[in-house]
Amino acid sequence: MSLSLAAGVGALNTDSSGCHLFGNNGCGFNNVAPGADDFDFSNRPWFHIGTYGVTKPVLLVVLITVVMLAFFWAAFNKPKMVPRGVQNVGEVAYLFVRDRIARDSMGAKGDKYVPFLFSLFFFVWLMNVMSFVPGIQFPVSSVIAFPAALAAMVWLTYMYAGFKRHGLGYFRVLGVPSGVPLGILFILTPIELLSNIIVRPFTLAIRLFANMFAGHLLVATFAAGAWYMFSVKGIFFSGASFTMAIVMTGFELFIQALQAYIFVMLTASYLAGALEEAH
Repeated sequence: MSLSLAAGVGALNTDSSGCHLFGNNGCGFNNVAPGADDFDFSNRPWFHIGTYGVTKPVLLVVLITVVMLAFFWAAFNKPKMVPRGVQNVGEVAYLFVRDRIARDSMGAKGDKYVPFLFSLFFFVWLMNVMSFVPGIQFPVSSVIAFPAALAAMVWLTYMYAGFKRHGLGYFRVLGVPSGVPLGILFILTPIELLSNIIVRPFTLAIRLFANMFAGHLLVATFAAGAWYMFSVKGIFFSGASFTMAIVMTGFELFIQALQAYIFVMLTASYLAGALEEAH
């Protein structure tokens, strides 16, 4: 069974058992309801390059990259003294990331990381918002590989910045909080090192993945429920599910932007910790 839903409207194909969304064929909603399998594209490549199967999420990442490069080129290739159009949008967005995220976390020394944070913010946001683009209708960040890759990039960036700033003394920054008695450090230091080196990137990836996976699944479930109830009971019985699909769509649009902000804000805070003075 394949699923494609966006903004509370979707379509389901007949599965191998003959169950389909429309018609009272005795299958029940459990047979057509969206689930985790609808996020697994490993066995559904669109085409192959050699032995590598290119799936829908991979193509979407390429599309997002192209869209971002085109936008940045149009906004900043030939900047004018008085910004207009695309340049104005780009500058407002850039200043938001610089002033509200980078400088709030790192001060003026964070300016060198603003291009990275700026690109990261819009890449994550575009991955999320793909779920409501007609004809695409899938949040790329609901596939764990992509949040994990971004989290690994963030980990490499703040670890590199920390070791460049402190050398091997960065392990002290990571694992030895100031003002803690020596006896407590024997317990606290391994926990701090585990948290700062391993748990940080793990939670960064899982937070983004889980929110986008759950959010899109909720929207899809209510939308499919509305269509299913309409097909077997009529419009009156589908109203509650359809209303929830609309409500969840608006809520999901908010969460998509919020998760991009949180991802980049945490990245900035990790960089700030790497650049601060050792205790």
